[in-house]
Amino acid sequence: MTPRRAHIVILALLCACAFTGETRGQQELKQKKTQLQKIKKDIDAYEAKIKQSQKKEHATLELLDTYDRQAVLLRKLIASLREEEMSLQRSIDSTRASISSMNGQLNFLTQHYAHYASSVYKHGKMYDLELLLASKSLNEVLLRAEYVRRFSSQRKNDLTKIGTRRDEYEIQREILQKQIAEERDLIAEKSTEEANLRLKMKKRKALLTDIRRDKKNYQKEMSRKLEAAKQMEQMIAKLIEEDRARRAKEEERAKEKTGPRERSAPGVFETHKGRLRWPVNQGRVVARFGNHENPTLHTVTQNPGIDIAVSAGSAVEAVTDGEVSLISWLPSYGNLVILNHKGGFRTVYAHLAEIDVNEGERVSEGDRIASSGEALSGPLLHFEIWKDRDKQDPEDWLKPRAASSR
Repeated sequence: MTPRRAHIVILALLCACAFTGETRGQQELKQKKTQLQKIKKDIDAYEAKIKQSQKKEHATLELLDTYDRQAVLLRKLIASLREEEMSLQRSIDSTRASISSMNGQLNFLTQHYAHYASSVYKHGKMYDLELLLASKSLNEVLLRAEYVRRFSSQRKNDLTKIGTRRDEYEIQREILQKQIAEERDLIAEKSTEEANLRLKMKKRKALLTDIRRDKKNYQKEMSRKLEAAKQMEQMIAKLIEEDRARRAKEEERAKEKTGPRERSAPGVFETHKGRLRWPVNQGRVVARFGNHENPTLHTVTQNPGIDIAVSAGSAVEAVTDGEVSLISWLPSYGNLVILNHKGGFRTVYAHLAEIDVNEGERVSEGDRIASSGEALSGPLLHFEIWKDRDKQDPEDWLKPRAASSR
């Protein structure tokens, strides 16, 4: 096998792996495909559960929960497909840049060699002989002979490079065509899932309307709220323990490196009580912190936060700097995000339609973290503030405004 032939074979083998491992981004895409398959499987499982529930009863809170859980997965699937599409687009841009560069190199080599070929055609070997005969000494003859030999060898190398570059160029063009086809399939799949989500949301809205007609569902929702509140307390307690363990490890490592750490300055919560921004720009408080008696059912329940009536889809923003410590779902809470703040404070944002952040992500005051959704009682945002395991009245911490006046 000639050296050039061996080079082509190796190049072809490397480029054949273009969709499985030639870049880190494509390796990540391959790993995500497994995750996407699991999400799709879970979506199908919820779809089967919906169909089974619809055979038994038309409108139940449990069926509403199933729609919500399925919608969470659909949004996650769409977000993953969108991210995959963006990564693939970056690969396409890189491949196109590579093709452009190769094309430029190929044109240069081809033109350079064409000039040499034209010169050889005009002068032929006689030119080389004349060059040698024109030498004035034996030493000059030897030098010119070496020049002619090297010049000829360089032209052969240039010809080899042209062939190699042409092979590389064609392989890259093939890779590009495959990438474009894959991107086209991704866009079509994303569009299908987006249409599926819109259909599910339409069915959920109709289901919610049916559920609201039955007062028994309101009574059941009260019980669900009590249970969900207990689960929230367990979530907060678990986060506190995880945070405490993490801080202990960090302090231990800091001691080993630099000695005891100085006590950190107080966080925003401790210094801005009554001055924190609101999680939504509009809306009014329809359920305040503390005990409430339902005028229809005459039952007393405790609200661990406040409910703010706001149009569905409104931007939900972080009230101050923090870290996304948990994204979850609970009956009567729906989709929720918990932010961790300095000084043992946490904020809870619930009844979310879409979530725009990821766990572990740092957020700044005013950053959009989600969009508001709809609860059984109507479109609203549920908001809580915790100091360690103690629930706080959010209106004691948020800046006064007309929309929250009693």
